[in-house]
Amino acid sequence: MVLPVETEERVKRRALTVCQDHLRKVLEITRKVPQMVDCFAEDDKMAARLVFAEIKKAEDEVDYARRTVSQELAQIGAILINREDFLRFTNLASEIADFCEGIAFWLLSIMERGWKVSSEIKRDLMKLSDATLETVIRLRETAITLSYGSVRTLEKAKEVEMAERMVDEIYRELEVKIINSSLEIPAMLLLRDITQLLENAADKAEDASDAARILSFAI
Repeated sequence: MVLPVETEERVKRRALTVCQDHLRKVLEITRKVPQMVDCFAEDDKMAARLVFAEIKKAEDEVDYARRTVSQELAQIGAILINREDFLRFTNLASEIADFCEGIAFWLLSIMERGWKVSSEIKRDLMKLSDATLETVIRLRETAITLSYGSVRTLEKAKEVEMAERMVDEIYRELEVKIINSSLEIPAMLLLRDITQLLENAADKAEDASDAARILSFAI
């Protein structure tokens, strides 16, 4: 009678391990976004192209890791009752990687077209990208605590919420500056898209932390 319980515990650990590895790759791609913004601020197109290529490669690795999670959960089968919770957590985290690729693409597009952006907006964009990265770092820490019980996970999830609120504040202020700037309309629209993607990434991190809360009660 003890064997089924031990088996369920073991498969939970397997599922958690592949989910955490996937999130580690999501964090790696998110770390490259401030690098891309720094290239944008310095108007270094050559470096920006290299970082963008790294982001594309990292996105492929995230996709592969997401498929690994799905395959692992399929192999585990019905013994893991809360498979959908693991999938939800992984899919939310994967969206962060998609946003990162979009941010890098549009930043490079602005640079390639030679549209001028003020140093103040560039500086605030760096603050926003750093704040978004901090939110994903907090999410990664939350996922790690899943191995140590729900109390610690809930505490860490609150830090994700706090980090996301900071992103919201920076985002709103930057949006106003962009709208009030003398930017060319195409550049203004793309910059607003970029800031929205950064804010969306932080939102997804918060959603994923909510999914981690649910997972914590089943692990």
